[in-house]
Amino acid sequence: MKLGASLTGMFSSASRKAGSGPRAADRFVRGGGSTRELDPLLIWSAVGLLLLGLVMVYSASIAIAEGSRFTGYQPYYFVMRHALFMTIGIVCGLAAFQLSMARWQQLAPALFVAGVVLLIVVLIPGVGREVNGAQRWLSLGPVNLQPSELMKIFAALYAADYTVRKLDAMSSFKRGFLPMMAVILFVGFLLLREPDFGAFVVITTIAFGVLFLGGVNGRVFALLAIAAVVGFIILILSSPYRLERVLGFMDPWKDAFGKGYQLSHALIAFGRGEWFGVGLGASVEKLFYLPEAHTDFLLAVIAEELGFVGIMVVIALFALLVQRAFVIGREAIRLERYFAGLVAQGIGLWIGVQSFINMGVNMGLLPTKGLTLPLMSFGGSGIVANCVALAILLRCDWEVRQLKRGGSA
Repeated sequence: MKLGASLTGMFSSASRKAGSGPRAADRFVRGGGSTRELDPLLIWSAVGLLLLGLVMVYSASIAIAEGSRFTGYQPYYFVMRHALFMTIGIVCGLAAFQLSMARWQQLAPALFVAGVVLLIVVLIPGVGREVNGAQRWLSLGPVNLQPSELMKIFAALYAADYTVRKLDAMSSFKRGFLPMMAVILFVGFLLLREPDFGAFVVITTIAFGVLFLGGVNGRVFALLAIAAVVGFIILILSSPYRLERVLGFMDPWKDAFGKGYQLSHALIAFGRGEWFGVGLGASVEKLFYLPEAHTDFLLAVIAEELGFVGIMVVIALFALLVQRAFVIGREAIRLERYFAGLVAQGIGLWIGVQSFINMGVNMGLLPTKGLTLPLMSFGGSGIVANCVALAILLRCDWEVRQLKRGGSA
């Protein structure tokens, strides 16, 4: 039985929202635990990313917010909504932390089915909201819900639960691998109908990554990797829209005012930043030159304003979170908490892969995917989903610490 560890995970310091002083902090966890029993590096790295993201969303969005009729010409429109989503995410994270990993395992199949239903509902004409040619959102009054963001959590939970239930069959392609592949392909079909190719890549990585870490046959996984590469190539070649993105990514300067517009301006932002940046708030590219400056291309604004040093700080914080998720998953598996360990690793794969893709897109190393930078970019569903996922990761860490102290979790 091969159970390893993987990439990244993170959550914000929600304990201060629960009150002040040691007594309020102790109420953060159920059963007499305290915030001191949580991984401080994990918490503070996540807090650093959240707070830096809040500052940079304000900086990147102030010009477009102040000059748009949609926002009522209010310069604080996006940052106030981002702060609201962060607060909702922290509250949801506090609630998620109260559930034991055993309870999450019980809920995993039902949550996954609910996620599939939401992906179907969002495709119904007149129900799902279309923005820029993509139908990915459900309108809930003043806010929009993006089901694909929730599906990333559900995929991590379901893949871990499936792997634990099928541990004895992981070496079998027919009994261990094929059922999960069929389910993920169906989810992928729904995501490509939106279309949301980036979410499809992330969710597929989560699901099959957890299967691999859970002990799926190595030869089967290698064949899957080859098939996945071939499949992605076919998807790109069969869609003029995706093919244009790839061609634009390979040489953005060839059509700098057309297909390569976003990437060319992102690269200009990186070039202007040099070592220490032009200064916080002094970006030129965010002044209606760089599209999606506060969402998909937030890293480019960070590069321009904070320079190479600022980018390295962001990368270092993500790298630290990767290492902590690695340790949490490994320790849980060592204590035979296989579901908790695999969930921690699945969440790590999600955050790690998505942040890597976003950074690669901003730097011109990967074609544009439409993925935000976890914990930092503007986006309600994404921030809430990130906070809930990190709360689950912290719950895993807390239970591991209780077991190592000889208690029960």
